[in-house]
Amino acid sequence: MIRDNRKIDPETGEVRRPEPEEPQQAQEEQEQVSQILSGAEADLLLERTADLQRVQAEYTNYRRRVERDRVVVKEQAVAGALTELLPVLDDIGRARDHGELTGGFAKVAESLEAAVAKLGLSSFGQKGDPFDPTVHEALMHSYSPDVTEPTCIEVLQPGYRMGERVLRPARVAVAEPETEE
Repeated sequence: MIRDNRKIDPETGEVRRPEPEEPQQAQEEQEQVSQILSGAEADLLLERTADLQRVQAEYTNYRRRVERDRVVVKEQAVAGALTELLPVLDDIGRARDHGELTGGFAKVAESLEAAVAKLGLSSFGQKGDPFDPTVHEALMHSYSPDVTEPTCIEVLQPGYRMGERVLRPARVAVAEPETEE
């Protein structure tokens, strides 16, 4: 007998649903055990089997929880280390803006920026972006006829995120449309 255990049907490409054979098989096994053993022995065997299944399920849940916690701890450790490097990246950005990033220091800066990018750090916050209080920190506010919605008109300090987690909001100057009063 050959059984096809693939989860996706190769002909239709749809996900296969498990067939409800297992409850029938378990019931048949219980009947066979009951026929072989006496009533008390069969009850004891069924009780021990249920205990074993419960312990096995608890262990499986424990393994999943530990693995999930490991991933969270790793992400927190990487985020903590990257947060400590943000002032260094700010200094490198200021040196680049003033033309002082030359020679060997430029190579070191590029290597550091590549390493933190490899760990998942990315900067955000550009001039002209719509203001979003969840990722921007407004340090200055003004009104302008040139904008139609609250807009970042100047980025004072870039923001950084690791994946979806914001490590530091972008510090910006915001302009709103002028209101007629």
